[in-house]
Amino acid sequence: MVHRVAVLALDGVLPLDLGIPARVLNEACEPDGTRLYSVATCSIGGRPVRTHEDYAIVVDHDESLLESADTVVIATQEPSEQLLATGDLPDDVAAALDRIGPQARIVSLCTSAFLLAAAGLLDGRRATTHWALCDRLARLFPQVEVDPNVLFVDNGRILTSAGGAAGIDLCLHLVRLDHGAAVAAAAARRCVVAPWREGGQAQFIEHPVPQDTDRSTSATRQWVLDNLAQPITLEDMARRAHMSVRTFTRRFRSEVGSSPQKWLAQQRLAHARLLLETTELPVARVATACGFGDPVALRKHFYAKVGLSPLAYRRAHRAPESGAAS
Repeated sequence: MVHRVAVLALDGVLPLDLGIPARVLNEACEPDGTRLYSVATCSIGGRPVRTHEDYAIVVDHDESLLESADTVVIATQEPSEQLLATGDLPDDVAAALDRIGPQARIVSLCTSAFLLAAAGLLDGRRATTHWALCDRLARLFPQVEVDPNVLFVDNGRILTSAGGAAGIDLCLHLVRLDHGAAVAAAAARRCVVAPWREGGQAQFIEHPVPQDTDRSTSATRQWVLDNLAQPITLEDMARRAHMSVRTFTRRFRSEVGSSPQKWLAQQRLAHARLLLETTELPVARVATACGFGDPVALRKHFYAKVGLSPLAYRRAHRAPESGAAS
């Protein structure tokens, strides 16, 4: 059964963000190419939506679409002055949100966290939004635990994301939850984006563009990904890039936003998750294939980052059988 996704577009919507759910989820397919999600866009009253730019968008559905959706995504929009000043939800938006089914998953992109907070859906929950608005969200809704240092927050039924590309990360996270790592990775490849950035990764706050663009660490990063089973040190990476350790570390941080060692650990863990979800390899072989060396080190990293043992993770996150309902 195809998973039905309704994207709610409100006045002030950011066109780029509005297109993210369909762009990512429509690339999640069965091996024969059958789409696993059906994505449709709606507005209040089915009216044209004024965007944050200099044009409007016409949609084919009104808010009644929300009643039958398995997942509802509220696209990023410029919050109204009323909402930012008082924390009160506009009546028409409140009525639209009331039409969401009790079992539906609710996803906010960036500033839409303000709408969910105003509706009381984030009370007592951890949430995030764009880093520049996190303080304001926390002041306006003190009952919400606002985390400015993550890309997205998964509370089970309700998920929130930071700004911009974090919406892509959250949509890929949904595919991973519903259909496993292999389907999510394939969708990411079709979208030409990174297949996995963990939700706890820091938002790139005022991240500068590297001044020395003639020498990048990208080739070294690809070499690392091709050789994850091997022991790799910081010195190895710097030598591969023909840089000193200090220069390599500085340039790596500028391009990636984290240290080489932290990034390497994330890639090893991501590959381990993929192997656990998509293969029957014993845990010891997974540990070797990902460069952890032995199962003890792999279990230590899994408990620290995922909260589960590798075997428990495999049982909980195996991709469902082809054709299973999501």
